Amino acid sequence: MSQGAPGISPPAKLLDALGKCAGDPKSCGYCPMTGEPLLRTALAQEMSFIYGEGSDIVPEDVALTAGCNMAFTTAVMAVAAAGDEVILPIPWYFNHEMTLHMLGISAIPLQTASQEGFLPSSKRCAELITPKTKAIVLVSPNNPTGAIYPPSLISSFALLARQHDIALIMDETYRDFITNGVPHHLFIPGSLQLIPDLPTDWTWRRHFIHLFSFSKSYCIPGHRLGAIVAPVEVLEQVKTVLDCIQICAPRHVQLALYPLLPELRCFISETAQSLVHRHDLFKSLLPRAWKLGSQGGYYAFVKHPFKGVSATDVSRRLAIESGIVTLPTSFFMPKGTQFQENSGDVDKWIRFSVANVDDDKVRRVCERLHESESEFGWDMEQGE
Repeated sequence: MSQGAPGISPPAKLLDALGKCAGDPKSCGYCPMTGEPLLRTALAQEMSFIYGEGSDIVPEDVALTAGCNMAFTTAVMAVAAAGDEVILPIPWYFNHEMTLHMLGISAIPLQTASQEGFLPSSKRCAELITPKTKAIVLVSPNNPTGAIYPPSLISSFALLARQHDIALIMDETYRDFITNGVPHHLFIPGSLQLIPDLPTDWTWRRHFIHLFSFSKSYCIPGHRLGAIVAPVEVLEQVKTVLDCIQICAPRHVQLALYPLLPELRCFISETAQSLVHRHDLFKSLLPRAWKLGSQGGYYAFVKHPFKGVSATDVSRRLAIESGIVTLPTSFFMPKGTQFQENSGDVDKWIRFSVANVDDDKVRRVCERLHESESEFGWDMEQGE
């Protein structure tokens, strides 16, 4: 339960299209740096369907990349340089922090708290902004915590970015697994907003950068395809970066996908519902001593019950002795950084992925977690 990878294959229709397009000589050549125009158009239309009527997204806003990590790297290089600062909520997605470190950009940690469901605070974020700050990065549904950020919270960060004239970069790799409403309202102009989270003069085109991955929604991580949706000024910089580090994203997968996006909505919806079911099952079967902090998308963030033991040590023994592979908090935190909480749960959180396991494995994992309480021989926290 450690890897954030799809647990099912793409639908047959997509597999057939991938095979056909891969065998077409046209797929062997370059395409425009920002991607196949047909897929950029299809994605803009699909996003208007997802984010709601009135969404202001056109094909010219879209650039396609070789995966979402490439999209993140490109977006950051377009708005920041060595010596600048970018704010990341912690626990953070480690690839984001590693990318910033590689580029000489300081990752400024924004603390979150388990009692707040690991939701970041825009008020606390404002206290971290300096003249060196170039962007705030959010991931929702979150990796690693699974927390789904409410649209109102996302709006508060968008307004904070506008106030300080910096970018809000949002990685929405898992957005299609939100089943209780639209992910946010940022793509809808303020004059058309039905919910008063944003002012009437709001436009996303000044400060918002959206990142997406086709890997999870369409179950094609090996084909490496992601997207950036950004203001035209940012996309001009993106083109320069892409010309240097990518040239163009894999072409065959773009040609395979563009005519199928509307047809694949049912597949994505079914996948989302199956994830909701698995999250519910995991929550219902999780031993009482193991506390669920947040869940959503692919992940559940769980507090282990052992007294004075690090999540790293628990994850190690779960892997070796119980056959359960997970990732501990330390993978998602700056070295030496700990949660600023009064509850004493420093370094006790573990990420479980429910995406690539079936119901039977969820049951067996929860049984083994319960068995570990006695078999590991560690003291349990009082009340656990």
